[in-house]
Amino acid sequence: MPELRPLIEDLVAGNHILYNQGIVDGYGHISFRHPDKPDRFFIAAAVAPGRVKDGDILELDLDGKIVSGEERPTYSERFIHAEVYRARKDVHSVIHSHSPTVIPFGITDVPLRPIIQTASFLHTGVPIYNSRLVPEAKSPLVSSPVLGKALVASLAQNNVVLMRGHGNTVVGPDIRETVSRAIYTEVNARLLLQTLSLGRPIEYLDANEAQTMMSRGAGLPNVGASHGVDRIWQMWLDEVRRSEG
Repeated sequence: MPELRPLIEDLVAGNHILYNQGIVDGYGHISFRHPDKPDRFFIAAAVAPGRVKDGDILELDLDGKIVSGEERPTYSERFIHAEVYRARKDVHSVIHSHSPTVIPFGITDVPLRPIIQTASFLHTGVPIYNSRLVPEAKSPLVSSPVLGKALVASLAQNNVVLMRGHGNTVVGPDIRETVSRAIYTEVNARLLLQTLSLGRPIEYLDANEAQTMMSRGAGLPNVGASHGVDRIWQMWLDEVRRSEG
């Protein structure tokens, strides 16, 4: 069985990195799939991401129920994670955030497309989950299995789904890669918003460029301790340690 301790440490660090990078504030959450039990996942209790500690990590099943014995409040939108893991066997980490510069692309008809190599993972498309089109939804929150399934249907086989007037959900093969995707989705959105203000034609990354960059590591896959996301993960972690004293 794979060792859980390093994954839990990465999960705690991921929460702090996302907060430090401005991707989450007092709300938002990240999880990872149990490496030995694919119908289980780990996520923090209902704690602000910047304050998550090892003791806050809970094990849940795909019905969103705590299975590790603790009696603690959980995130109401844990069903995002549960239903993604149920539907996407390739996904081993999920992030939901209110990433600020991403919001405009979820409430307009302007598509969020990649313009930087570190956002190559966006090349398959970034669909929008619109809660108004889901009869069971009373608000933009994804607070039930039915709504989680509706969000997953919008996500399909992509890496990111926008959530109208709410934020986004980002998926990936591991914690570090998914954190990098969440950060570079925000960076790409910020740069694209600036580019659109120039009112000139935009040279987006095309599919061939994006796929080439992903295959060579320029899209930040986890390709080794001194390359790709592992290298930049250590920098983000150093920034967290400095900010926390």
